[in-house]
Amino acid sequence: MHIAALVTWLVTALGGFYLLGTWIARGALRAPGSSRLPAPVLFGHFLLAAAGLVVWIVYLAADNKALAWTAFGLLVPVALLGLAMFARWLPTVRSRHAVTPVGAPGAAAPAVEAPERHFPIPVVLAHGVFAVATVILVLISAVQK
Repeated sequence: MHIAALVTWLVTALGGFYLLGTWIARGALRAPGSSRLPAPVLFGHFLLAAAGLVVWIVYLAADNKALAWTAFGLLVPVALLGLAMFARWLPTVRSRHAVTPVGAPGAAAPAVEAPERHFPIPVVLAHGVFAVATVILVLISAVQK
């Protein structure tokens, strides 16, 4: 169960890296206000998930129950931030015109397509499914320890 949690966590991380790379490559950091996903939320999600993964790997090496619960504790805000981003992403992908004005409010500015509009739906769904599996497997592993 412990190794299964590690594998699902790594698969989830790979999908997350891909989505983050797409978001950055499509100009989210170059054009502030173009994305519905706030950078602090996105990077907080990434950093907490990475920290939890490191704790989980240390847990596997040290076999310390407190580390298993710490990893699970880090996963809770990761999951909440992920759900929040998913909720903000849905309207972007559902809309036919995912265009957000950039510039001062009320000013005539060129429209820019939201970077997250380019997320492949299968990658987003797989990332979410593997994330849920990871949370469940980590919880089961922590309880069984």
